[in-house]
Amino acid sequence: MKKKSFSPWWILAFSFAIIWLVIAVAPFYYLIITSLKTMGEFLSGSLFRMPATFNLANYARVFQGRFLTYLLNSVVLILISLSLLLFLSAMAAYPLSRMKFRLNRPIYGLIVAAMSVPIYITLIPVFVMAIRTRTYDTLWALIGPNIAFNLPMSVFILTSFMQGIPRELEEAVEIDGCGKFGAFFKIILPLSTSGLATLGIYNGVVIWNEFSFAMVLTQAPSARPLPLAVWDYQGQYSSNIPVIMAVLALSALPIILLYIFGQDKLVKGMMAGAVKG
Repeated sequence: MKKKSFSPWWILAFSFAIIWLVIAVAPFYYLIITSLKTMGEFLSGSLFRMPATFNLANYARVFQGRFLTYLLNSVVLILISLSLLLFLSAMAAYPLSRMKFRLNRPIYGLIVAAMSVPIYITLIPVFVMAIRTRTYDTLWALIGPNIAFNLPMSVFILTSFMQGIPRELEEAVEIDGCGKFGAFFKIILPLSTSGLATLGIYNGVVIWNEFSFAMVLTQAPSARPLPLAVWDYQGQYSSNIPVIMAVLALSALPIILLYIFGQDKLVKGMMAGAVKG
C-alpha cells in the first residue's frame, strides 16, 4: 500500500490554519476564563491562567441587574427588524431581477451606490427624525435605521440570487393563471430560502451588535438593547473587568448558538449564490 505524501505547501497551509485557529479561539478563551475569576485573581494572576475555582458569582451579579430587560429588547428588535428587512428586500429584488422596465438599471445602480454611504454621517439627521416623529427613546427609533442601512446590501445579494432561478418555473405558473404576486409567493420566495437564511444570519449579527444608533437614539434602560448593557455595567461596577466579561459572554451566546444551528443554511446559501452568480 502506497503511503500518502504530504507536500510542503500542504504542511504550510495546515500550519497557517492552526495559527489562525489559535488567534480566533484565544479571545473567547480569555473572555470565558476572565468572567469566572474574582477581581483579585484578575489583578494578581496571569491573563490566560485558569481561575482557581469556577466562580459563577459574576454571572449571578449580571442577572441581578437589568440584563434580562436588555436581552428582551434585543430579541424584540431583531425579530421585527429582520422580518421587515428580509420581506422588503425580497419584494425589491424580485422586480429588479425578473422584470424588464426602463428604470430597472438606474434604480439598481442607486441601491448599489447607497451601500457606500457611511452610516455614521446620518446620526444627526436620524436623531432629529426620531425627535420629530416622537419615537426617540423607544425601540421603534432603532427599527428604521436597522432596515434602511442593511437594505441595499440585502437587495443587491438577493437580486443576484434570484437572477439564477430558471425563468421556466415562473412562466409555467403564469400559464396556469398565476400572476406576478402568485409567482413571487409560490415560486421565487420558496426557492430563495437559502439566500434569505444567509442574509438573516448576516444581518442578524449586524443588528444584534449595533451600538452607535442605540446609544444615540435611546436613553432609558427600558428601551435599550443588549449592546448597551456593557456600557451600563461598566459604569455601575467601576470597570469590574470579570463582570464586564460575563456580560460580553452572555451577549455573544445567542449569536453563537444561532450560527451553530444555522451554519448549514449559511454555507448552502453562499454556495448557491456563488454557483448561480
